[in-house]
Amino acid sequence: MKPSSLNPTKGILYIVSTPIGNREDITLRALRILKEVNLIAAEDTRHTLPLLRHFGIHTPLTSYFEGNELKKKEFILSKLRQGDQIALVSDAGTPGISDPGFRLIQAAIENHIPIVPIPGPSAAITALCVSGLPTDSFLFKGFLPHKSKKRRDWLEALKERKETLILYESPHRIVESLKDMLDILGDRDIVLTRELTKKYEEILRGKISEIKAQIGEKKLKGEITLVISGKGRKNRLGENEIGDEEMEKRIDH
Repeated sequence: MKPSSLNPTKGILYIVSTPIGNREDITLRALRILKEVNLIAAEDTRHTLPLLRHFGIHTPLTSYFEGNELKKKEFILSKLRQGDQIALVSDAGTPGISDPGFRLIQAAIENHIPIVPIPGPSAAITALCVSGLPTDSFLFKGFLPHKSKKRRDWLEALKERKETLILYESPHRIVESLKDMLDILGDRDIVLTRELTKKYEEILRGKISEIKAQIGEKKLKGEITLVISGKGRKNRLGENEIGDEEMEKRIDH
């Protein structure tokens, strides 16, 4: 049996963040937990296995994804009730963010199973931090709908929001999505990030129309995270933003 610093008598679900690209971004704590738990529940074992092997981790793996989550959820819960300690990981980044992991977390809460976060990389927060757009108030909405009609309705519901918007999109749909954004949201500031922390990392900043023109009909590859200015923000990246209410407060003082 491998030595462990974990409590061997109590089942615990660890929510372990893994790199979104660069393996050097994994934390020392994450590596220790992944080595010491009894089982790792991975969104795609084929994706997680190379990461584990790179760091010499040989903990048993089980899959937990949208297609098998109902069956696997009960299996994982039974292991936790027996006192096993299990790490939940996604393909990249923080589990539970736009993946089925949150349902397992909900089930663990309902079953009074302790949950311990092991924080680390997140594509949404990484993109926001480098965007240059306001970070004091933001709204993360996950993946855009695949179909244009649903996507346009979805954007319509967001167009009045003043928060900075963070979205995920597939490279295969990005051109059509930018067209819909331009129609519904207007020509706002946007930052398109692609392949964050990887060799071909790309960060494009500008108006929606400018980014759309810059991409053209290129066949992009890799994960895309979009950061979009909220309604009423200044039109150019880097400009100071002072709203009417804030200006009145400053004048009063």
